[in-house]
Amino acid sequence: MDIVVVDDESLARQRLLRMLADEPGYRVVAEAANTEQALAAVLREDPDIVLLDIHMPGESGLQAARQLAAMEDAPAVIFCTAYDQHALDAFGVNAVDYLLKPVRKPQLLAALAKARSPNKAQRQALHGQPLPAAGREHISARSRGGVELIPLQQIYYFAADQKYVTVFHAQGETLIDESLKELETEFGQRFVRIHRNALVPVKRIEAMEKGSGGQYYLRLAGTDLQPQVSRRHVSRLRELLNRL
Repeated sequence: MDIVVVDDESLARQRLLRMLADEPGYRVVAEAANTEQALAAVLREDPDIVLLDIHMPGESGLQAARQLAAMEDAPAVIFCTAYDQHALDAFGVNAVDYLLKPVRKPQLLAALAKARSPNKAQRQALHGQPLPAAGREHISARSRGGVELIPLQQIYYFAADQKYVTVFHAQGETLIDESLKELETEFGQRFVRIHRNALVPVKRIEAMEKGSGGQYYLRLAGTDLQPQVSRRHVSRLRELLNRL
């Protein structure tokens, strides 16, 4: 599990890093001293978990958590703070846990274990249980000529870039108005998330390959396009491929 540690106090960050240094299954991929750095680190590293302080210069950790919650495939948030009066607000932004400083290792590990537990939708997808069926077989997009209909069978993958989602398909590339979250909810197990910014049709996946730089990519049927798999989704993709 990849973790980003966010605290304006260097000593507090280092304390958390020491607690996690010898724990298998956890890796700190970035540190941040404020909200701006935290959001940039999350966009860059696509972590599973963010350990987040509340009182920092500039925007607070609560404000950062609200922005994280609005992201596609948002990371789990665990607050680590010296103040107990924000607990209700913290759970209002879907925080997994709320730890008071000085954070103790047993409490930290318990919170991380809670964050690792898959939610209901993830359990259904992992074990092949059906999610709500999708009713349509096309994606619609506005074009100069009116409305373009893209058959699901011709789609290679969806990729999000800030406010836009691009459909890569047999006829080229098309921008659409729908979000990845909406598409993932509607089409259930027909598409699988491989990155915070990408959804791929399960039937298109032929293999997952590791590049020379250590990144993972998917080989898809019918195209030379190779969308990247983020580290947080590698293990789930391996399990999926073992079942295909």
